[in-house]
Amino acid sequence: MRDRHRPARTRRPPHRRGRPVTARRTITRRAPGKLFVVGEYAVVEPGHPAILVAVDRHVAVTVTGSGGDDVVIDSDLRPEPARWRRRDEGLGPVDGRAPDGLTHVVSAIEVVDALLAERGLRPAPMRVSIRSGLHRAGTKLGLGSSGAVTVAAVSAVAAHRGLDLSPADRFRLALLASARRDPGGSGGDLAAAVWGGWIAYRAPDRAAVLDLARRRGVQEALRAPWPGFGLRRLPPPRGLALEVGWTGRPADTATLAGRLRTRTWREGAARHDFLARSDACVRASIRALERRDDHELLRRVRDARKILTDLDGEARLGVFTAELTALCDAAESVGGAAKPSGAGGGDCGIALLDAGAEKDIARLRDGWAAAGVVPLPVRVRPPEGNTE
Repeated sequence: MRDRHRPARTRRPPHRRGRPVTARRTITRRAPGKLFVVGEYAVVEPGHPAILVAVDRHVAVTVTGSGGDDVVIDSDLRPEPARWRRRDEGLGPVDGRAPDGLTHVVSAIEVVDALLAERGLRPAPMRVSIRSGLHRAGTKLGLGSSGAVTVAAVSAVAAHRGLDLSPADRFRLALLASARRDPGGSGGDLAAAVWGGWIAYRAPDRAAVLDLARRRGVQEALRAPWPGFGLRRLPPPRGLALEVGWTGRPADTATLAGRLRTRTWREGAARHDFLARSDACVRASIRALERRDDHELLRRVRDARKILTDLDGEARLGVFTAELTALCDAAESVGGAAKPSGAGGGDCGIALLDAGAEKDIARLRDGWAAAGVVPLPVRVRPPEGNTE
């Protein structure tokens, strides 16, 4: 009979300090892509708003325990798996060459590793498999594949190690992972991938967030307030159809957005004017959605196109290609409103028009096809969870 005053011995969990016991279970997590409705470019500035929607196409990440000490990453976008080894400075490629296209996944694993270490847990060897529904024949569609794979990887790796993350935790870990690679990204794609549906989003100050994580750790960064960050759910339009057209050409979002970080642009009056106009357009679009005023929302999306057109002319970014211009014109010719979604320069655009006007929708798609724009069968992904 056990001594009542002596604590019972407990089995040490296999994932505690010391050499980890390999978990053979398989965990799969999916994250949806996104579309910007209004507010792109301005949203990269902390505290400035945008409206996004999540779409019903996903990236899936599957994590399985493996033998040895390495992390093996395979993707349907790569011809062969890549092997990584944990080192003091993070994951490093075993053969010394970092493969292209895996940086977001590697960064997601590193951030989860850091959180595990702060909680007294050791990471385990694993195989990470990526399958993307946000590409066509290996070419990205402009639906936020980088953000979706980051969120899916954070979620799958954390779940595989037994971490129970709230939606807010998943977003914050994903943003830390993304900002370590590119602090210029707004994180709007991450927010859409986590919460789904229609959202109004304001980006946090990524430099401040990264500094917080460096000084006080990842776990504290999950709890502390993030300057500039904001998120709220929005109702969908009452009677509008969302149509998506793909130009067939991928765009380099980071390069396009990076052109606005020059000293001349950042200190000029044009930047302040653009931000003020964009913010006003986003706020008016939020009011239109909340009041279920479809007519007003169409007007604001047309305003957003004009704001991007003026920005393109001022900063010479190359937002509007011939295909994106034709996409917008075709929508307006049938009474709708349209604009590039995201950075432009390729990728895709969106159109909103009367959901009951089937003939107009058919004419729109025909016009797109004639201009070399591929209509995509994409719908809005319903919201998930809460915003806590």
